Amino acid sequence: MNSSPLSPPISTATYPPEFQQLLREKTENFAGRKFVFSAISDFLNSHSRGYFTIVGTPGCGKSSILAQYVTAHPRSIYYNAGVEGKNRAEDFLASVCTQLIDKYLAANGETSEILNLKSQLQNLESHDGSWFLSLLLQQISDKLNDRQKLIIVIDSVDAIARTSQPPSSNLFYLPRYLGDRTYFILARRPFLREKSGLLIETPSQTLDLRDYPAQNREDALNYIQQYLSTAPDLTQPEFCQQLATVSENNFMYLSQTLPAINENSHPDANLGESSLVSELPPGLAAYYQNHWLRMRGEGLSEVDLSVLNVLVKSATGLSVSAISNIIDQDEYDVEKALDNWIEFLNKQEIAGEICYSLYHNSFREWLGKQSILES
Repeated sequence: MNSSPLSPPISTATYPPEFQQLLREKTENFAGRKFVFSAISDFLNSHSRGYFTIVGTPGCGKSSILAQYVTAHPRSIYYNAGVEGKNRAEDFLASVCTQLIDKYLAANGETSEILNLKSQLQNLESHDGSWFLSLLLQQISDKLNDRQKLIIVIDSVDAIARTSQPPSSNLFYLPRYLGDRTYFILARRPFLREKSGLLIETPSQTLDLRDYPAQNREDALNYIQQYLSTAPDLTQPEFCQQLATVSENNFMYLSQTLPAINENSHPDANLGESSLVSELPPGLAAYYQNHWLRMRGEGLSEVDLSVLNVLVKSATGLSVSAISNIIDQDEYDVEKALDNWIEFLNKQEIAGEICYSLYHNSFREWLGKQSILES
């Protein structure tokens, strides 16, 4: 049996306990993504404040990128709304405000001031948290010198339970305006601009990982080669290239299938026999099940099911008009269904038309086996 190479120990002690194991897991065997870190650095150095958002389909490595960033910058504030039970505004405010007090105010502030702030925080209603967060950010901003930056990193901002706050407010009550030297780095799945959930009037930049296919391919290959470095029979260039192609540069897919491939390999393994796993790993199946529950929501209409069946049967992108013709339904209803699933779709221009497909072939194949579609 082969085992993956051991990564050097990573210190996560400065972050809340509920995130420490996740940070260690997400940074294990981390490889590449230099183009993302360069873009973040350029933004921080080019603007006095602002929001930097990483957008990408499920499993493309957003969480690992942010985990790697915060472990390299332990003074930053970290929150992950994708962790079970952490997708409500009040949980976010309590965690982030506590980190802000402990990391930036407790070291220099009076004990009585810190105790007073923590007492206020404990007694806050969630809808009052917005002003309290803004107050803390401003207090810290005023204390920073020109070379210091306050950086708050939030993963999975789109995982929020929107019922936990008024629909007109920013996701997690994030500030509309920011003081100098204050930055938010966010990660989220694809979204419709009009449904971003954020109204901000401060410098901002979005980096969509889908716009960097060559860099994603290179990083996926590096990840594969690094993981399989203890199995020379599996590091043949043609095998790594084949696996990168099948993975569609998706790191969740790789992180789940590589252990199975590594486990089942042997020195005289034939490339064709060891190139793919025979069954979907349980972790990946559970991941897709979570997607399905989000897509299904409160239930699917007949049009929804018809659109989904078309997507499941097509490995290539289809336009709204093409799908409408196939199922004989109004284009408006087709587009509405697609908009509801935008986080799970690839959206690309083909022959002058915007076309849609499910974000990964293995997810498409898994969906095709679900009994609700068969009915």
